[in-house]
Amino acid sequence: MSAERLPADTGPSADVEVLDAELVENTAAPVRYLVTQHTMLGPGQLPPRADERPAWSEDDFRLSAEDVADLDEPDLAENTIINRDSTVRAFETWCAQQEPPRLASPCTTATYTAYGLYLIRLGKAGKYKPDTVGQYMSRILNWQPVDMRPDPSRFKGRLRAWRREWIAAGGEVRRAPAVTIGYNLRIIDAIDETTNIGKRDAFLAALAYCNLHREMELADQLVKRVKVHDTGLHVTTAMSKTDQAGKGSGRFIKDREDLQLVRRARAWLAVLHELGADGPDDPLFRALTKKGHLRTYPADRKRGQRMRPGSLNERLQQLADRAGVPYIDGKKVTSHSWRAGANTDLIAAGVPLKERNRAGRWADGSHTADTVYDRTHGRGENDPLAAVPLYGGPAHAAVAQARGPHDGRPEGDAASTPARLLDDEPDNPG
Repeated sequence: MSAERLPADTGPSADVEVLDAELVENTAAPVRYLVTQHTMLGPGQLPPRADERPAWSEDDFRLSAEDVADLDEPDLAENTIINRDSTVRAFETWCAQQEPPRLASPCTTATYTAYGLYLIRLGKAGKYKPDTVGQYMSRILNWQPVDMRPDPSRFKGRLRAWRREWIAAGGEVRRAPAVTIGYNLRIIDAIDETTNIGKRDAFLAALAYCNLHREMELADQLVKRVKVHDTGLHVTTAMSKTDQAGKGSGRFIKDREDLQLVRRARAWLAVLHELGADGPDDPLFRALTKKGHLRTYPADRKRGQRMRPGSLNERLQQLADRAGVPYIDGKKVTSHSWRAGANTDLIAAGVPLKERNRAGRWADGSHTADTVYDRTHGRGENDPLAAVPLYGGPAHAAVAQARGPHDGRPEGDAASTPARLLDDEPDNPG
């Protein structure tokens, strides 16, 4: 609004000159700025204006049909996709069953938290373990749109509280036992290596141990990534759980007289050659019929000619069962037992963590190989207290003699020691 200037009032009797004035609306919109907790401004610098936007056109938001087809290709490992999809379906079903139904994606923090608490209640009833619920909720969180993910903090707080209760009540994470070198040789010795199936199985068990393989790595291994030399194998693992970018990890595995890795690799590769399946891009491990021929799959099978990771796990379990060791320390053998077994043997041999991380393709700086994959059988043999020398040195006889008839106490000590000092019970005033 604007008006003509009025003369100043000079007193009560002063004549007042009134000028015609016109009210004018100020049509200039106020300037708005965009400021967040990340905004940094130099001296005299203004924040970015809210009305300053990039000059995008519709074409800037469009992808080609080829781009869309490429993005539709899976970018996660197959078993990861299977696990995620089954978890998401369960979450979607739960959301649809609520009164009123809830939106599964993008879900609100309240919906995410309510579902997490529902799983925790099922866990307390015996259906799940804390780690299982944590994995389920992590998959659901990662499935949500990146810019609209719920806040998981309240759920995680309740999960931590339940985990403490669960452990205090005697809960423990049951992990696969370790197929250490002795068990692995026992398993391999029970294999008939005169057959095609036996040659495959013996090499499978030997390689799973020597290269600390995960089952997915074994299932996806190709012929060209295993180079056989007289003194050992050079094995390249193209992608692993900690190498989703596919940079690859290669290492030389020296041959051993007990595992005979070179001989068994050559025997199995010769079988693949006879079957016409030893091309460089062919899978290293193939499913066979009872007669030792290649098992055929439909042309549109997603994994092509590669075996499923679950099939390899089942096969290794069968081998352990036939050797009479389906369970070790009361725990069922799985494909992960070979990975744990090799790492456990390496720890016992004094191999540093850094070298074991490299051999097992754990992330640099990870302590998983120490905290999760050290699975010594039974009571174990390593006791750090054993490093403390015996009191008085090695003189066992001298210690026994010093105890004498008084059990090592000074004469009169037993009689002079009040009974109340030998236990934690308070004096009885009565």
